[in-house]
Amino acid sequence: MYQVETRHWWYLGMAALTRVLLKRWVSSSPLRILDAGCGTGSAMTTYLAEHGKVTGVDLYPQALTYCQRRKASRLACASVLDLPLASASFDLVATFDVLYERGVSDELKALREFSRVLVPHGKILLRLPAYDWLRGSHDARVHTQRRYTKSRVKSLLEQSGFRVEHLTYANMLLFPLALIKRLSERLTPQAEAKSDLSLPVGPLNGLLKAILASEAPLVANFELPYGLSVIALGRKEE
Repeated sequence: MYQVETRHWWYLGMAALTRVLLKRWVSSSPLRILDAGCGTGSAMTTYLAEHGKVTGVDLYPQALTYCQRRKASRLACASVLDLPLASASFDLVATFDVLYERGVSDELKALREFSRVLVPHGKILLRLPAYDWLRGSHDARVHTQRRYTKSRVKSLLEQSGFRVEHLTYANMLLFPLALIKRLSERLTPQAEAKSDLSLPVGPLNGLLKAILASEAPLVANFELPYGLSVIALGRKEE
């Protein structure tokens, strides 16, 4: 992750989408932000930091070491199931491709923890992989426990005390390519599971990034009918 976050088309395209989403749905005033499952720190030190002071939490000490290389300092090593943080201490919780992991045994419990640390009417920005039938080699490599539909995400947010303000699929334009790749994996199984993000895309990297980034205004303003990710923005009910 640390090696590819700043140059791989998927990370760069998702960063472009998220910037537009934040501008459209989140206050521009300085915010107290929690990056729940911050990984190696790219989001918390770039586009999230543009909106306020960011605290990063991750289960893996090695990930936090990489965050420190990116000059992040507000860090905690903990599970999203049990945050070592005061209640009502954040205005925004951002969690990107975290709740689907095998290490998160109860995603509803995690969402209730996010609700706990948010102020009344605080917001959550959530991104998750879409469609369980799209499982492939990448999922085996990154320990995917579950993939999601919009209706499943909506139900989880409402059960944990959030009112859904915006809910959409994303990465729609590249969906056919991903479908072809998944079908080819089933026809010719690989000896070793590999992550999609480790694939060398070479000169196509810029093109794929531009295609994904071009969805930003659509993702921010409309509900796309399908895609490779589910993105939700919710507000904590008082």
